[in-house]
Amino acid sequence: MRTKERPERITGSWLDFRHQNPWDGHYWNDQTAAFTCDQWHAKVAEMAALGMDTIVIMSTTLHGRSFYPSRVSEKRWEIACLDPVRAVLDAAADRAMRVFVALGYHATSIGEISLEAPFLQWHQELAAELADRYGDHPGFYGWYLPYEAPIQGLYPQPHVEFTVKLGDYCRATLPGKPILIAPYGTRSVREDDRLVQQLRELQVDAVAYQDEVGVRKSTVEEVPAFYATLRKLHDAAGVPLWADVEVFDFEDQVYASPLVPAPIERVTRQLENVTPYVAKILCYQYPGLMNPPDSRAFAGHPDTIHLYRDYQAWLAQEG
Repeated sequence: MRTKERPERITGSWLDFRHQNPWDGHYWNDQTAAFTCDQWHAKVAEMAALGMDTIVIMSTTLHGRSFYPSRVSEKRWEIACLDPVRAVLDAAADRAMRVFVALGYHATSIGEISLEAPFLQWHQELAAELADRYGDHPGFYGWYLPYEAPIQGLYPQPHVEFTVKLGDYCRATLPGKPILIAPYGTRSVREDDRLVQQLRELQVDAVAYQDEVGVRKSTVEEVPAFYATLRKLHDAAGVPLWADVEVFDFEDQVYASPLVPAPIERVTRQLENVTPYVAKILCYQYPGLMNPPDSRAFAGHPDTIHLYRDYQAWLAQEG
């Protein structure tokens, strides 16, 4: 078990240009759509100033529309920045940050995968285009495969097969770029040799499991047991274990109301409870849920200022 003298800080975050669920992104979708490229630079600078070194772009296409000039997706989102992907990569490179670039989503689907040839081929074409546009960029660190595997004890085998096929293509297209995935169903993971074998089969370079506290599937108190089991499995498989800590709550009903910042007391306990088991802590997500009071790229509910200030104060207290 890895131990530290103090709780680990958040060292990276997802970043979406638009949340796929209009309810979840209610407080920031319109704001981020209006961001100029300079404002995306400012948002990345905020993240770096808070000690983050890693960005995971959530999606480069969504609901059949791209966020960058694309030949693979004919339709584009109406956004102020012509190419926010490049803006994020440029800002990250200026600050020696690493960016995982997303491969997805296809059409309107955000969770379902298919092993049929057209679905895989579309993602291969997307990977080829992204590699052509950004592959030589110093900020482009790796790939993020955004189709979240719904674990039920074990990984669903179709997700394993899809990840392997697309991963093989990505490695051939841009050798040396690591691959990240972020499954859910964390509480259901069981200690099983078959899961160890699946982790080896996946051939990914890191797995950031959602702690599922924000979506109210898990409690803060339950989290250590889940990650203790995951640590045993990942050590056996030789695959780095990361955490995806959810720093949000729902304003009202889960999945049917806007995301708002979680209280700092809950967030710090989440961090404390995953720290002994993981190599890196990412969060979902800085944009839309945390803002410095003087932000030039404000996005989200007004309470995002409180979470930012409280987290900043906690960092200072922890040293």
